[in-house]
Amino acid sequence: MLFSELKCKDVINLRDCKKLGRISDLEFDHCSGQICKVIIPCGNKFINILGSEPDIVIPYKDIRQIGPDIIIVDIRC
Repeated sequence: MLFSELKCKDVINLRDCKKLGRISDLEFDHCSGQICKVIIPCGNKFINILGSEPDIVIPYKDIRQIGPDIIIVDIRC
């Protein structure tokens, strides 16, 4: 799967069925090349510049399923 395909999918939290947003970035392990974390911007980008809400960082192990339209994660908010 390409990153361009991955970033177009909505990320949904399994615990509360809340839409978290869409993936904006990935964090890789520099030794293995595997994805460690996915990063979802939180709120309005302009507001984020002012420092009100941090990005949502989800460990890759918390991704439960990647479907054709959504990514299901299991995290505590």
